[in-house]
Amino acid sequence: MSEPEAPSEPGYSYLGPAGTFTEAALTQVEAARGKPWRSVNNVGEALDDVVAGRSVAAMIAIENSVEGGVTATQDALTTIPGLRITGEYLVPVEFVLVARPGTTLADVRTIGAHPVAYAQCRRYIDATLPSHGHIPSSSNVQAASDLFGAGAALLDAAIAPPGIVDHYPVEVLAENIGDNPNAVTRFVLVSTTTDLPERTGADKTSLVADLPEDKAGALLELLEQFSTRGINLSLLQSRPIGDALGRYRFVIDLDGHAHDERVADALLGLRRFSPRVVFLGSYPRADGVPVHHVAQYSDDNFIEARDWLRGILSGERVDP
Repeated sequence: MSEPEAPSEPGYSYLGPAGTFTEAALTQVEAARGKPWRSVNNVGEALDDVVAGRSVAAMIAIENSVEGGVTATQDALTTIPGLRITGEYLVPVEFVLVARPGTTLADVRTIGAHPVAYAQCRRYIDATLPSHGHIPSSSNVQAASDLFGAGAALLDAAIAPPGIVDHYPVEVLAENIGDNPNAVTRFVLVSTTTDLPERTGADKTSLVADLPEDKAGALLELLEQFSTRGINLSLLQSRPIGDALGRYRFVIDLDGHAHDERVADALLGLRRFSPRVVFLGSYPRADGVPVHHVAQYSDDNFIEARDWLRGILSGERVDP
């Protein structure tokens, strides 16, 4: 009687196939080296792997410097309970136009591309191939793969990352076709851990907060939770709650760590204000840039103010 197979070691999920920008982001994770990597088709599948325990963590795109926040990711992190962001990673975005060997630009009528990649290359595509058609693909690499798949007859070319030539027998018809040479995509590593990474002084905190009601000044009241504590927001994006028109939640990235006194105090204020707050994590910034704040919002000042109030409440004589 043969012994049962040992369960496979949980690894890391990423949007595949191999060669995507998401895989490039995962290569930056030291803990993922030497572990199994699982290629998936979309964000939902990646996060389902994490929730089900098939993967330790998943690498997913959350923001692009050109297109803004990735709404599918934001909505998934908001609605799937128990997920935490433990790190962020930046990947420069470059695109090439590729085709099967022997194809020329004059032959191209239909282009396969991920919708975000397609949007970032419109200036070149519209100028060079004004009468082209676009067939959406699930990833930048999948677009190139489709040139050789069942739907190959429908595609003449694809928008893909430069490294695609290492994975498929394609020819590059044009390089650097992106509209913005400084484009960068921000990725986050998501797991179910509740342990916060140690604060570094160069940290970011991500959360989602619902507005309590649709009224004049509601958003201002939400933002005051941060401005009155000297906290800078690096991302503020609205998303519909979905239960009625005019009902919104806000995806927020702020400078600082939950262990910073000013951030902790803001989180308490936000919790009192908002009917629902989803804490997504505090983690080191990918760029390593230290978070600066004015002296009045230092940890020492928050601690001193709290001690001052404690003395008053306990009946001590306190200095002005």
